[in-house]
Amino acid sequence: MDLLHLFMIFFKIGAFSFGGGYAMLPLIFKTVEDAGFMSAEELAMLVPLSQVTPGPIAVNAATYVGFNTAGVFGAAAATLGVGMPSFILILIVSSFLKKFSESNIIKGLFTGIRPVTAGLIASAVIVIGQTVLWTGTHLNPVPAAIFVVSFLLISKTKLSPIKITLLMAAVGAALPLLPAVSF
Repeated sequence: MDLLHLFMIFFKIGAFSFGGGYAMLPLIFKTVEDAGFMSAEELAMLVPLSQVTPGPIAVNAATYVGFNTAGVFGAAAATLGVGMPSFILILIVSSFLKKFSESNIIKGLFTGIRPVTAGLIASAVIVIGQTVLWTGTHLNPVPAAIFVVSFLLISKTKLSPIKITLLMAAVGAALPLLPAVSF
């Protein structure tokens, strides 16, 4: 794998994705799958691994794909690629933002970008849900139950997402120890 090619792929993802890591996931999934770097099953591991490691999800995802594709140097190339556009953009924007913060055009840009970001995040939920919750044409009941319980705990309680993640990881780890139950 050409490291410059890997860097450029993730540079483009970083440059043309708005809304943070979850909004980047659909583009990462599509690009990586189209390039043949990883299978859908391997990509399904991308999100949980990116969540349990410290740092931004897009950077962790890029590092995972880069490492999986070309080892340590691939991880570095993909990580630098996905992070560089944000770094450059922040340097440029910060120098102009204060001056133009009251501009109707700038306000309009953000008005247009916010719903796109929500749509990209919703798309990531669908893509991840399809790979995690479904086995072929059937709903996978255990991950579905973990999803529903996690959603309810996050939306209805004040439990920390970290505690919920650790709790559900413990549930997942305990499942092989339980007697087999057929549904």
